[in-house]
Formats: sequence, structure tokens, C-alpha cells
Amino acid sequence: MTKTGILLVGHGSKKEYNKNLITKTAEIIAQKNPDYIVRCGFMEFNEPTIRESLDSFKQDDVDSIAVVPLFLARGVHIDEDIPGILGLAPGQKKGLFPLAGKEVPLVYADPIGPNPLLADLMMENAKAALDLI
Repeated sequence: MTKTGILLVGHGSKKEYNKNLITKTAEIIAQKNPDYIVRCGFMEFNEPTIRESLDSFKQDDVDSIAVVPLFLARGVHIDEDIPGILGLAPGQKKGLFPLAGKEVPLVYADPIGPNPLLADLMMENAKAALDLI
């Protein structure tokens, strides 16, 4: 049975808790979505790299890959660096990835951006802070 691969991409950091944010989020996604194969990869400072994580899908029978950046906003990493690693031109959202003697569709998702769920999370954090008063 083929599955879809999800690659959650983080910037990477010398601070361990930043890496943990990405890896724990990938674990939560995998637990909630067992029909997907979820991996994470980092632009710099941490391993696995984006390329290493993409290559790791070669051991799985995936029929497509969605690359999802865990970034809040657009910037040079979202618009140029990550697409370059994926073999996509700036602004391109779809491509093909060579996988076990075939090519599978690869799609590149947008960063989080202004999202009502993010606003809800910020209010949750604000209320938790206000509870300290």
C-alpha cells in the first residue's frame, strides 16, 4: 500500500529546544495521521538535512511527497533556499522527485501565514500569561 510522505521543514538552530519543536511537531502529525509517512528535515545546524530526509523516502513506498515548512512567514528561505534544495524554481510549487526508479509528485506548501488557528494559539498563550497575575 502506497502512502503520502510529509516532510516537515525547520530552519534549524544551535539551540536544542528549537530542533525539538520540529521533531515533536512531526511526531504529533504522524500520530494523528497514520496514513502518512512523516519526517522532518532542517536547513542548517541540525540533522537530518532536508536532502537527507527527502532521500530517506526512497526506503518507503510513497506515491507523493508534500514538503511543509514550519515557518511563520515568507522570506528568502521560503521563497528561494528551500525551493532550491527541492529542485524547484522560485515561486514553483510542484515538481517531481526521483524515488526508487520512478518519479513521484512533490508539492511545496506555504508557510503558516496569518491563520485563525495561530491567532487562537496566541490568545491561549496570552491567557496563560495573564493567569500569572
